[in-house]
Amino acid sequence: MMEFAALTYGLLASVILSAAQRNRRLAQPHPPMLLYAGYLLCGISAGTAAILAYIALSQFVGG
Repeated sequence: MMEFAALTYGLLASVILSAAQRNRRLAQPHPPMLLYAGYLLCGISAGTAAILAYIALSQFVGG
């Protein structure tokens, strides 16, 4: 299951970053759906980083 989630996240990130780069190169505004998906990926990344940091700190402290 973890492999599927990682593959899906990587594919989604690749598509969103490619579309954003293309729009920037062509000087076009980003569609709202692209912005929403980008913010979703940003939130997922920040949430995952916070959870992993908490787990690492709790292991380090010994709690």
